[in-house]
Amino acid sequence: MDSLSADEARRIALAAQGFADPRPKGAVTRRHLAKLFDRIGVVQIDSVNVLCRSQELPLFARLGSHPRDLIPRATRAEELFEYWGHAASHLPVATHPLFRWQMQRVVDGLYFRTLGTIQRDRPDFVDDVERRIRDEGPIVAGDVSTRKGPKGTWWDWDEGKRALEYLFACGRLTASRRATDFARVYDIPERTLPSWVLELPTPSEAEGRKALLLLAARSLGVATYGDLTDYYRLSNTNSRAAMEELVEEGALAPVEVEGWRERAYLHPEARLPRRIRARALLSPFDSLIWSRKRTERIFEFDYALEIYVPPPKRVYGYYVLAFLLDDELVARVDLKADRLRGVLMAKAAFAELGLPVEPIVGPLAAELTLMASWLGLDAGVEVGERGDLAGPLAAAMGSIDDGAGERFDAVSEAAAAGGG
Repeated sequence: MDSLSADEARRIALAAQGFADPRPKGAVTRRHLAKLFDRIGVVQIDSVNVLCRSQELPLFARLGSHPRDLIPRATRAEELFEYWGHAASHLPVATHPLFRWQMQRVVDGLYFRTLGTIQRDRPDFVDDVERRIRDEGPIVAGDVSTRKGPKGTWWDWDEGKRALEYLFACGRLTASRRATDFARVYDIPERTLPSWVLELPTPSEAEGRKALLLLAARSLGVATYGDLTDYYRLSNTNSRAAMEELVEEGALAPVEVEGWRERAYLHPEARLPRRIRARALLSPFDSLIWSRKRTERIFEFDYALEIYVPPPKRVYGYYVLAFLLDDELVARVDLKADRLRGVLMAKAAFAELGLPVEPIVGPLAAELTLMASWLGLDAGVEVGERGDLAGPLAAAMGSIDDGAGERFDAVSEAAAAGGG
């Protein structure tokens, strides 16, 4: 069995996630998006919009400034579809057959069991909802609402919404997102997926699990079994046989990684760059760091989402992005887009414990400047007072603002040239 140092494993993981390649220098197109999806496989969807929709941020981290409608355009072009990949996710249409066994498990009552009660209790109603969409075109949940009285908790779905979500989960409907309010728009697969995908054979559950594990391994580079099953939210217990077959077939190579307690597995296409030159602000839902255990193991970075923590108990802030500089996570920044004032607010900024502030400040200031420009926040970046990075970062932003114009572009472009 081969072995890897902790540094080698970290560089392999970053390369697999696209951070060993420079950002595009020209216009970013759907071709770049397709290459990104070929590399990372899945982009998690989240509705929090305090900065921007979270699914936009993995693109910015790897591609830099880009048209913000890339994903909707690719979806309309039948290149992407939405399903339960890593939670709700955008996925390449070519992977649709790999999820059909999950869809069948919904039908069989083995997956999303609570959703299945609507089919059991009101099958005619479910059929009527599907028939309406086939006959009249796509709809949102409000078009079939059966609610009487105010909505309760987040998951307080009426029967219309439950019927739509059941039909979506079992593959009888597909979904996209409405631009105005992010609501799911439900339609039939024949109108939203290319015919060549619908005509592809459906793999067995065992084949589907193996294929998804292998895709996860390609996107992670080097990973434990738990890392691999988490990527597409597969059951550890039910995927064990598929994993053993991949190792027996030589599709994955067992390796020991320095400091990792569990055995790891290396994908045959994994790259080991001599050096990573990158900078990126990472969404809490970015596939590089969405597994908190893996993030701590690889980067020694303890990361927790504090959105649901009461404000007085938050340590770092509401919507905190990790900052990647070269091959380390060196800082975290609590960000908010004040769209009314046209300002990107860095409400708090913290360097990781023990790291010097000076090497972090310039690249972070440049990345925030680039992000503000990309989001159309023309008044620039405003830095709050919380965190050991706040003062130096505010001073660095001031030097960028004083230069304005050509210097504004030069600082961002020079920093971006390092990669990401």
